Amino acid sequence: MSELLQTGLAQVRTLLLDSDTLIRAVASGRRRATQPRWRRVELRYVDLRSGRHLQITGYDDTQAFTHNVPLGESASHAVDDLLAEPFSTWHVERPDSITSLRVTKKGHGQLQTAGRQPSSDRGSEHREHDRVKPRLLPADDAYLRAVGISDSSGRVKPSMQAKYRQVEEFLRLLAVAVDEALATDRIREPTTAEPLHIVDLGCGNAYLTFAAFRYLSVTRGLAVRMTGVDAKAQAHDRNAALAELLGCGDALRFRQASITDVVMDAGVDVALALHACDTATDDALARAVEWRTPLVLGAPCCHHYLQAQLRRVSPPEPFGLVTRHGILRERLADTLTDGMRAALLRLHGYRVDVVEFVASRHTPRNTMLRALRTGAPVDATVRRQYDELVAMWQVQPKLAELLADA
Repeated sequence: MSELLQTGLAQVRTLLLDSDTLIRAVASGRRRATQPRWRRVELRYVDLRSGRHLQITGYDDTQAFTHNVPLGESASHAVDDLLAEPFSTWHVERPDSITSLRVTKKGHGQLQTAGRQPSSDRGSEHREHDRVKPRLLPADDAYLRAVGISDSSGRVKPSMQAKYRQVEEFLRLLAVAVDEALATDRIREPTTAEPLHIVDLGCGNAYLTFAAFRYLSVTRGLAVRMTGVDAKAQAHDRNAALAELLGCGDALRFRQASITDVVMDAGVDVALALHACDTATDDALARAVEWRTPLVLGAPCCHHYLQAQLRRVSPPEPFGLVTRHGILRERLADTLTDGMRAALLRLHGYRVDVVEFVASRHTPRNTMLRALRTGAPVDATVRRQYDELVAMWQVQPKLAELLADA
């Protein structure tokens, strides 16, 4: 273990064991050629009847496991055990700062601490056993007021609670994905001269575009340049005016153009496609592959393209029992579409995870494709399985057509 990594882990250990200031800590990702016990671990302190405890929640691929550890020697041992796991990133939130430790591909530790603005949302209430999640963007953030999620007093409007949850869950996924991409050197460390370039394709009203920029640049302190792309003049004008109002018009810009026609004047480090309708998601994924974008996050919306094809073909037996029902055929088309998209991205050098974006009670469009370009050789098994799946259902996904054209 390198000296820089040892020093970074020692500082993270100190932060984790401070029961008065720790709000939340997350460990995720894996170092090269290793596999931690958990896919992700979250830590926080909770006040129980028997006193304050360190609550540790470990996530595998299907479920979460939570246990509460008393302060003192037990908590120290538990923290040491977790720090010994080969996670690639640690993310520690305190009331006045956020500290991130990333492990590079060469095994060195990169520690960064960014200050955060004081907020009435942070304080001792985060230790309540049934407390609300700490927010990456507090309700009184200027961005949330500007886009209409919060009122002038800094309170989330009742009608915008679901949108606020969507923003928060997206930021949590984005934070983990960016940390892993940086830790594995898939994207370079951003600097003022060469900021992280993020493009949101089909940004619409840009709720999540502004949130991503605000979180990464202000909360995390990263050098970021962001471009929102949408074909509608009304969306462009509204978003550009809002960026100027928030004082970020130089680093956050908007382009009026279609996804297929937009031309970037610099390399793209992160591509977003968030609820782009139907095949607009395929357009965005195809452009990301064309640009060889290291990190891609796509949250698909409707899936009409494959649904129409399924209505015209005879399904493989015995799936006719499913496709005869319109609502089930629609859901099956959603699953097939995103499964084929994930397979095609894998065949173009990406490692792909399909995860829940936000709880289904908040939005039915809650799937996210998270793709990290690794450049690994094409897996012949994936190619064979993809070809068999397409032949079985007699369909052709739009993304396949776009990538073939490219």
